[in-house]
Amino acid sequence: MVELPRGAEEFGGVINPLLPDSTPVRPSIDYPPSGAPNVVVVLLDDVGFGAASTFGGPVPTPALDRVARTGLRYNQFHTTALCSPTRAALLTGRNHHSVHMGAICEIAYGFPGYDSVIPQSTATIAQILRMNGYNTALFGKAHFTPTWEIGPAGPFDRWPTGLGFERFYGFLGGETSQYDPALYDQTAPVEPSLGRDDYHLTEDLADKAIEWIRLQKTSAPDKPFFLYFAPGATHSPHHVWPEWSDRFAGRFDDGWDRLREQIYARQIEMGIIPAGTRLTPRPEQIPAWADYDDRYKPVARRLMEVYAGFLAHTDAQIGRIVDAIDGLGQWDDTLFIYVCGDNGASGEGTLHGAWSCPTFQNGLPEDPEWLLEHMADFGTARCENHYNVGWAWALDAPFQWMKQVASHFGGTRNGLAISWPRGISAAGQQRSQFHHIIDIVPTILEATGIDMPTRVNGIEQKPIEGVSMRYSFDDADADSRRTTQYFEIFGNRAVYHQGWIASCFHGRLPWVRTHGCPFGDTERWELYRVADDFSQGVDLAEQYPDKLAELKAIFDAEARKYDVYPLSDTALTRALPANRPSLLGDRNSVTYFADHVRIPEAATLSYTSTSFQLRAQLQIPPGGAQGVVICIGGVMSGWTLYLYEGIPHFAYNYLGHELTTVAAAAPLPEGPVALGLSFDYDGGGLGKGAAVFLQVNDAVVASGRIERTVPFRFSMSGETLDVGVDTGSPVAPYGHGFRFTGRIDRIDATVRPQSADLAAAIAEAEMRAALGAQ
Repeated sequence: MVELPRGAEEFGGVINPLLPDSTPVRPSIDYPPSGAPNVVVVLLDDVGFGAASTFGGPVPTPALDRVARTGLRYNQFHTTALCSPTRAALLTGRNHHSVHMGAICEIAYGFPGYDSVIPQSTATIAQILRMNGYNTALFGKAHFTPTWEIGPAGPFDRWPTGLGFERFYGFLGGETSQYDPALYDQTAPVEPSLGRDDYHLTEDLADKAIEWIRLQKTSAPDKPFFLYFAPGATHSPHHVWPEWSDRFAGRFDDGWDRLREQIYARQIEMGIIPAGTRLTPRPEQIPAWADYDDRYKPVARRLMEVYAGFLAHTDAQIGRIVDAIDGLGQWDDTLFIYVCGDNGASGEGTLHGAWSCPTFQNGLPEDPEWLLEHMADFGTARCENHYNVGWAWALDAPFQWMKQVASHFGGTRNGLAISWPRGISAAGQQRSQFHHIIDIVPTILEATGIDMPTRVNGIEQKPIEGVSMRYSFDDADADSRRTTQYFEIFGNRAVYHQGWIASCFHGRLPWVRTHGCPFGDTERWELYRVADDFSQGVDLAEQYPDKLAELKAIFDAEARKYDVYPLSDTALTRALPANRPSLLGDRNSVTYFADHVRIPEAATLSYTSTSFQLRAQLQIPPGGAQGVVICIGGVMSGWTLYLYEGIPHFAYNYLGHELTTVAAAAPLPEGPVALGLSFDYDGGGLGKGAAVFLQVNDAVVASGRIERTVPFRFSMSGETLDVGVDTGSPVAPYGHGFRFTGRIDRIDATVRPQSADLAAAIAEAEMRAALGAQ
């Protein structure tokens, strides 16, 4: 039995009353088994199987090429079809429902497979390696911490630093701006972008990873390192410098149908997919490029050019990490695992794409005319853009569907390359064994010679559910040791078993977030023999009903075994706030102080679709003051109460489209003063208007009208509530930071309790918003 951490060694020296008669023993340092390699796991975000050049795609990925060239390329590797579930499965070696991550953290609810609370009985690979002498670090996206634990009070045991990572520098949610990210260094919020116009998150993450590797190798040269690099790219918003996106100008002028055909042809030519593989047809819900409105084709082309530049830029940063490892003489001794996507390409950008991510996250797709008028913003800090559904479908060639659709390989098949020059002799080859993200942990354990512990921190561990891929490194013809694997996300489900897969596309489209379908007899299951039908191109359900029944029974057994039930597609129940705990309990009022910054929106009162009041006790110095008193959100959505040249202002930012400002006529007087705001919501549903009143010492000094408000969530990209400063991107055009120059003694905030009807409407909107941040 292996137990971690190991107990203290028995003292082997001699102790007598006097030192000359005693023998000390120098404390030992924990090291892994001799020859254990460094381990690097790279996980990209929302990348379709056919996006990267390494797998036949249109975007050059030389770093991924290099890993494949010095190692192996896998063409039948799978993820879960969604962000948080893939990340939890990757780190634990267990199925996503087994580690309570059946969906994203933002819509967790109270069933074992879905509450987002990774149990202590499923220790992460970071915990295991750290307790066996590795140094460990995570740079980038976490997205596995319960939403009620991401506030400044923690608890922090399910933050990366509590799950085995000695070093964490990154973000906790599903997405963030590349130019104004909501970052943490360990558990402290930081703003490395402040005052810089040359900042890009992916570049920063690579810089920090390289810095850490160099420090680690200088400080502990005999200790191997474990680096988990998860940049958050290429999840929306698609932010990248023009010099990267412009190099793809004109490359996608022929549209998504033609792009998919080109990818398929390259995949056949390169041997990535077998000869005779079918290119599956376009779903009827996605328009053909020829039928798409010519007026908006320039928008679609540019959105895809920006995405391509984003992916190319991301791979280039990973190339810098590879170069740094090689420059230290460590490349041959590094097991480098490059997973090109945590699910298939994302179709959440709607049929026309998006300029502002909060629009589709709040269930409000944008008018394509707005996108046409604002094309120059794509890729910049002025917007949070996402491409059209058609591009997502094209980039998942040759498979059906995309992200969220766990029933088909378009949602779950991702490119994988593994390099380990000292451990893989068959460099530059392709492997076609069927494998899954849960197989990464056992592969690492076998490569490092470390046994899976039976107990960690006194907790008995659930068995690892993955199988090691080590056997395939030097044997292309070896039979796959993963013979069965289930898939399920939002009711879309499948089960693979011994060369067959039964698939049920339950019906909810990734870009139509309020759509729900009944379970049961109305569902249609498909059957594919993927042993000779690589793309799930020929449905054999009618030809082999007994085989289909057999696989459906296997799915049911796997679902019961791994806590997949109960199935749900609309996520309405999951979205109800009452189904997730809150450290605020049922309170409708809080008091903020001047040191309250970077409070996540999910960890404070809700200021959408409701009335609220603010009363700030301020001290105005001689000569007046200016700066932010309190704000929430950022450039794409939110509100801010601030002073400009001493005059009180309240600005409401509606999805980046409309900015409404109410201002007093005179500056605040010097000395103590009470600045108040009443936000009187119209009621009667979501996103209605509001009347706004500014008060100074309880006297109304200005009023105004806001015709439309944000229905549910200001930001999914990490924008927060701040007192005395505006962190992240600015809500109003006063510049970054805009720190208050007076003194804030306290701010009392009260929200009006929501009616039952409005609570139900908000629950539905929360579901829509959460599904937009995966």
